[in-house]
This record gives sequence, structure tokens and C-alpha cells, in this order.
Amino acid sequence: MKRDLIDVKDYTSAEIKALIDSADKLKKHKGKLRADLKSKSVALVFQKPSNRTRVSFEVGVYELGGFGLYLGPNEIDLGKRESTHDVAKTLSRYVQCIVARVFHNHDILELAKHADVPVINALCDLYHPCQALADIQTIREKFGKFKGLTVAYVGDGNNVFHSLMNACVKVGIHVRFAGPKGYWPNPEIVNEAKKVAQENKCTVELMHDPQAAVNGAHVLYSDVWVSMGQEKETARRIKDFKGYQINAQMTKYADKNYIFMHCLPAHRGLEVTADIIDGKHSVIFDQAENRLHAQKAVLLKLIK
Repeated sequence: MKRDLIDVKDYTSAEIKALIDSADKLKKHKGKLRADLKSKSVALVFQKPSNRTRVSFEVGVYELGGFGLYLGPNEIDLGKRESTHDVAKTLSRYVQCIVARVFHNHDILELAKHADVPVINALCDLYHPCQALADIQTIREKFGKFKGLTVAYVGDGNNVFHSLMNACVKVGIHVRFAGPKGYWPNPEIVNEAKKVAQENKCTVELMHDPQAAVNGAHVLYSDVWVSMGQEKETARRIKDFKGYQINAQMTKYADKNYIFMHCLPAHRGLEVTADIIDGKHSVIFDQAENRLHAQKAVLLKLIK
């Protein structure tokens, strides 16, 4: 039976840890060509542009011996030029996996429902599971463990936070979120994560005070305040997020050996100052590289 990756919440703690172990092994031999996906093809269906996601998947498929076929908005316009059902059924006759970067979660669910091959969510409005796997791989890489750590996410409770939170609670990392009113994460997703956190002896806390969230935290995490498609809201969002910038003053409250993370692209001077994102505590490019290794681990698990 085929398996999809809609979000990390659908995987057990053991499965997630196994994926991270696999990613670590792949990283030790980075750049080495393998033949695991020989004679197999992966369709990259992208409704929105990307740097890290497209490049890391194309390179990852190539390094595993397969062929990655990029299908941008001009080639496939899901649900408009052709129904998502028909796209899923047609691609299933040509390729062994579909990687989709879409605007809406229902598009991923529809693809997964009708595709006869695995579907990997490369980003939607609710989740970003591949980013989250790379994130927790990076965290363990830097601290050598999951248990006992605290991640403080300051900013918008978006798709990146949802998957990061879901990944953290699966492996026992405490999560704190700080954001202004009107920008908190989806309450249903939070409540589900809290149940998993309780099982794994960690916590999920939501608050408005960023200083309280950062206090003693081992990982400080930020994302853009204005995401793709929200450009018309720029002025309002900058006003609403005043006080939520990660800067030198904010980091004084973190653990002395904290790391700073950001999924990129970043807006220096808005959600984070240049001295922090480019400073000695920043691991943003290790994090970006690990997208490649984590996604290769997912491809190996799902494509048979």
C-alpha cells in the first residue's frame, strides 16, 4: 500500500526518528551518486516558485539515480486547466512519485486521494513537512539530542510553525510560540499537537510575550512576516509584528548556546536583524542544506 507525506503528524515518533537517522547517513556521503531510484521518475508539481525546495528535490532525485521532472504553473494549473483528479491519475501512469508545492491543503489531499503513487507535500497553506524534518535534523546535529530542548518560535503561526511544532512534539522537544493577536496558529492543529506532546513528555505553550517565549530557549526560530501572496498586507503586518523581531536584545534571554533558525527566504531588518541571522549562532545554511538530505530520506522511504 502506498504511503504519502502530507505532514509529519501522520508519522509515528519512531518513523520520524528513523527518517532523521537516514538523513544523517545520507549526509555523511553527500554528493555520492546512488542507484536506489534507477529508472524511476518523480514529478515536481509547483503552483508557486521556489529556490530551496525545487533545487533540493531535483538534486536529491538525481543523486539517488532517478529523474526529476519540473512542472510549473504554466504546465499544470491544478483544478483549472485540468481537474486535480485527472492530473493525479495521469501522472501516476508516468512517474513513481509526485512532489507538490501548492497553495491549498485540499489540493495535496486531492492529489494523494487519487494518485496511485506516493505524494509528498512540498508546502501548502497548512503544512511544510519537509522543512520540519530538516529543522529537527539540524537541531539534533547541533545539540546531539532532542529531549530536554526548547524551541521558541517568534512571529506568524503559519504552515512552517504547524509542521515544526508537529515534528518537535513527536521527538520530545518543548515548543513555545509567541505572536500577536490575530496571527496565532490553527487551534485544531495546536490541540492535536498538545495531545502528542503529553504522550512524549514535552509541552506546547502559546503566548503573546516574545521575551517569555525566548527565555532559556535553545532554539530561536523566525519566519517572514509577509509571505508570498500577502504583499498587499505588508504595512499592516509590519505594524502588527512590532516587538516580535529577533535581535540582540531579544537573544539575551535565550540559552547562551542557542542557535538561530529561519526557513528562508528572510527579510533582514524585519523579523530578524542582520547581526543575528549572519552571526555565530545562526545555522540557517546548515538548515537549508539538510532539506536535501531529509527529502532524500523521505524519497527512499516512500518510493518502492
